[in-house]
Formats: sequence, C-alpha cells, structure tokens
Amino acid sequence: MPDHTEQSAKLFDRASTVTPGGVNSPVRAFRAVGGVPRFMASGDGCHMTDVDGNRYLDLVSSWGPLLLGHAHPEVIAAVQAAVARGTSYGTPTETEVLLGEEIVARTPVDKVRLVSSGTEATMSALRLARGFTGRAKIVKFAGCYHGHVDALLAQAGSGVLTLGIPGTPGVTEATTADTIVLPYNDQAAVTAAFAEYGDQIAALITEASPGNMGVVPPRDDFNAFLAKICKDNGALFVSDEVMTGFRITRSGWYGVDGVRPDLMTFGKVMGGGFPAAAFGGRADVMAHLAPEGSVYQAGTLSGNPVATTAGLTTLRLATDEVYAKLDETSLTVQRLVSTALDKEGVPHVISAAGNLFSVFFVESSEGSAEIRDFTGANAQVLPRFTAFFHAMLDAGVYLPPSAFEAWFVSAAIDDDALSELESALVPAARAAAAVAN
Repeated sequence: MPDHTEQSAKLFDRASTVTPGGVNSPVRAFRAVGGVPRFMASGDGCHMTDVDGNRYLDLVSSWGPLLLGHAHPEVIAAVQAAVARGTSYGTPTETEVLLGEEIVARTPVDKVRLVSSGTEATMSALRLARGFTGRAKIVKFAGCYHGHVDALLAQAGSGVLTLGIPGTPGVTEATTADTIVLPYNDQAAVTAAFAEYGDQIAALITEASPGNMGVVPPRDDFNAFLAKICKDNGALFVSDEVMTGFRITRSGWYGVDGVRPDLMTFGKVMGGGFPAAAFGGRADVMAHLAPEGSVYQAGTLSGNPVATTAGLTTLRLATDEVYAKLDETSLTVQRLVSTALDKEGVPHVISAAGNLFSVFFVESSEGSAEIRDFTGANAQVLPRFTAFFHAMLDAGVYLPPSAFEAWFVSAAIDDDALSELESALVPAARAAAAVAN
C-alpha cells in the first residue's frame, strides 16, 4: 500500500523548475484531484512501481496503448532487436510497410500514412479533407478531443475539460472561425448545421466512440447517420479512432458498428507504447497527399523503426482471445465498482463502449441511467471523484486522475489483481459516500 511520496515530491519540484507545471502533458499534474503526481520507475504486467517503491494496480495503461500490459516479453524482445539495428534512418524501412499492411488489413482504409502522434494524425486528416474538397469549415462535437490542434480545441474534452479551460490563449478567433461545434448524439443539430453550411463543410470529425469527456458511446446509429449526411453534402466523414482503434476490437470501433468513414485516425495501441500514429482512408482522397498529390505533410520520425516494431508486435499479439479477455476483465471491473458504490449508496453511472468505460459520480440515482453528451458528462459531483481517486491511490490502485477520462484495462490483469481491486474499492466507496452533493 502506498505510504510515502518523498521522491515523487522532490522530482515534481525539480520538474517544475524546468517544465511548465512540472509535467509534459497537463492531466499528469493531478491539478484536478490535488496531491503529488506519482513519478513511475517501472512497469510489469498490470502493475507500476513509483520512485518511492510504491506499487500500483494500473487502470490507465499509459492512456490506452498498453493493451497487453507493461513490458510484455515479446514486445520488449522485438524492440531490443530493433534498437540493436539502429534507432532511426530517415529512409523507408520494411517495418513501416508491414505496420501499414496490418492497419489496412484490419480497417476499411485503402491507404495509410504513419505519423508520430494522434494530434498530428487529426491535423493532417483535416488538412487533407480541406485540400480534397476545396472547402473550409469543419464540424466537431462538444466534449470530443482530437489532440491539441488549434481549430479543434473549441469545447474539447480530455485535459482541456479536466482543467476547466474554456478556451485556449494562443488560438485565434480566425483559427476557430471555420469550426462548427455541435452537441454530441444530436441528429437534429447536425441536420440544421448542414442545412445552413452544407456546401461549405469540408469534413465532420468525431471520436468513433467518445472517451475524452468520459466514455459516451454513439446512440441510435449516430455514426451511420453522420456518414450519410456527409456523403449527401459532399463532405468527408472523419472517424477518430486514436483511442478506440485496435483496443475495442481488432478493427477498433469499426469492428462494432461497421460504418465506413472517408478518413480515419489511429494512435495509442498501434504504437505499442511508443510515439506512433496514423491517418488513412479512401484511395482517391489519400491520393491528394504529397508526394502523390499536392497536400503537403511530412515528419522526420514518421514510421520510426523502433516504434513501428513495437506497434506491429503488439497488433500481432492482440488475438481474438486477448480481446475476449479484455472484455471479460472490463465487465468484472465494472461490476466490482458498481457493487462497492451501491453498497455505500453512492449515485453513479457506469458508461461503457466495449472494454472502455467511465464512472460518472452523479448527483442522484434518479434519471441517470445514461450519459449521452457533454452536458450530461459535466453534471458530476467532482469532489466525490476526487475522494474516490485518492482512496484508491492510497490503496494501491492507479486510476486516471480525472473524472473525464476512460479507464483502460489490460490483458495482464489476473484474478489476484481483481482481488486487489475489490479490496481497494471498500474504503474508496466509503470515501466517496462521505462527500456531500
């Protein structure tokens, strides 16, 4: 059980002198929950150990990439072999071809371009959409996060929502003037937007199943509706599967609803814990990308041989049996959480999309059977989550330090780990119950 944080506190103080906020990604700073962020020293299977020697059951999985758990032996062996051959060449390599072929085989994209981050993937996909259509406007949804692309930070989820940032200085009004923000799961709002701006809209982008305002799945064939209205108006439908891609199923959310987008973005799992992402889509759209076409995009480390090796190895190990294990584990974790909170009378909603899920601490159990949009996700008793988070941390379970993020299980979670979780949930549920609305 974690009982001291001296070394993490010292490292955080040192980091704060050289890095804004002491972290290299905002949500890691624990600003939303308070306390000292834990600096990790190692990971093994479903556990992490911090610099003070505290050991945690990990339900973040590096925010999704570690589908197989930490330091999977086959992934590590493949990476070590790749590093021994060289870390980067600035030339094409066979591994990036193999990873591209794997992505094309698992998804509906005809061609794919490898990049280094999810933000780069969405930025490039939208540039390509504008270049292909000759139009300017982009439609996005409140609460959906597509990386820190200037035009997409309007009413974004993830860290923007966690930190309560209503807008971002440095993003000009001109940059967001062509961004239309709509409520999620609202077909009428989408219809109205296309009725007014249809011939100006280059693309509509959505998380295939949102997970950055908490997990809020699409309802009522929403993605199929989006694909059709885009097609009817000559716009491109862009599905962001940076989070869901290769985690929900071997084909991501596409493997759930079968809706074919014009463009897709990928990240996280396809990098196996290394910086790697991609965007891809219809052959005729991708043909507009340089050097084949005139829409420019480039990256020195795109398709890095070490990152592509880690991603390719991870995808090859992500068998049907692995996905079945993830689904089973996720359902068990959800049941354990709900049972513990119910026992203490804590109102909550567990919202799931495949093996991704979030726990929403709502004001009342009445009328709270479903979270459908950004407004519903925002209607939480955040102090309850804070109390729950710290009680779990004290009991040796590491959760996302935000009420607006998904929980990520890994295939490394076993029965002993589930017993750890069940024990930790007892004091955590009591801590949440002690917080008034």
